[in-house]
Amino acid sequence: MKKLLFGTMVLALVIVVPIPTMARVDIHVSIPLPPLPPPIVFAAPPEVVVIPETHAYVAPDIDVDLFFWNGWWWRLWEGRWYRSHYYDRGWGYYDDVPSFYFDVDPGWRGHYRDHNWYGHRWNYERIPNRRLQQNWKGWQDNRRWERRGTWGVQSYQPRPEQQRQELRQQRQQQYQQRPEVQQHEQWRQQQQRKSQVQKPKGQQQPQVQQPKQQPQEKVQQPQRQEQKPQVQQPKHPQSQGKPQGGEEEHRK
Repeated sequence: MKKLLFGTMVLALVIVVPIPTMARVDIHVSIPLPPLPPPIVFAAPPEVVVIPETHAYVAPDIDVDLFFWNGWWWRLWEGRWYRSHYYDRGWGYYDDVPSFYFDVDPGWRGHYRDHNWYGHRWNYERIPNRRLQQNWKGWQDNRRWERRGTWGVQSYQPRPEQQRQELRQQRQQQYQQRPEVQQHEQWRQQQQRKSQVQKPKGQQQPQVQQPKQQPQEKVQQPQRQEQKPQVQQPKHPQSQGKPQGGEEEHRK
C-alpha cells in the first residue's frame, strides 16, 4: 500500500511540475543571441586618449574602434554593440547603442593623426591602461576634462549645447543608415515579434476574471426594484388622516 501511494505521488509530480518549467525554457531558448566578436590581440595593454567634449576614451593604435566609457570597454562589430570589463576578453552583447557614441566625432582618427581638432592644435595626452583604471571614476566625478575646458586643444571653445544636440542627431541618422546596422535592426525586430507571439500564452489568465463582474450588476438590479414600493408609503398616512378628520367633523 505504501509503495502504491509513493508511486502515485511521484507520477503526479512528473506530470505537473515539468509543464511550467518547459514553458519557461521555450521562451528563453527560442531567442538566440548574436555571435560574439573575434578577439583583439594586443602586444601590451592599450593606451588611450580622451575625445574632446566627451568622457569617452579611445585606443588609437589599433584598427578597431575600441572605446572606454563609464567603466566598460565598448566595441562595434557588424552593426552590433558589445562591452566588457576587459579590453581583450569577456565580451557580451549589448542590445542598444551606448549614449556616449553620438558625441564622438566620426573623424577622430584624422584629427588624432594630424594633431589638429577643427583648426586648433590638439596636444592630446596618451593615458596608460593602469592609470586609466585607477583614475577614470575620479576624473568623471570631478569633471576633470570639463574643468580644463579644452581637452588639450589650444584656444578651443566648446560648442554650444544646441549645436551639440544637432550634431548628435546628424550622427544618429548617419549611423542608422549603415547597412550592417540596418541588418541588425531587422534581426532585433524579428526577435521582438517572436517574443510577442509567446507572451499571450501567459496573459490568458487575467481575461478569465473579467466575466466575474457581470453577476454583481445583475444582483444590484433587483435591489433597486424592491425600493420602488417605498415611494408610495406617504399615501397611506393621508388615507388614514381622512377618516380621522371625518370623525372629528362627525363629533362636532
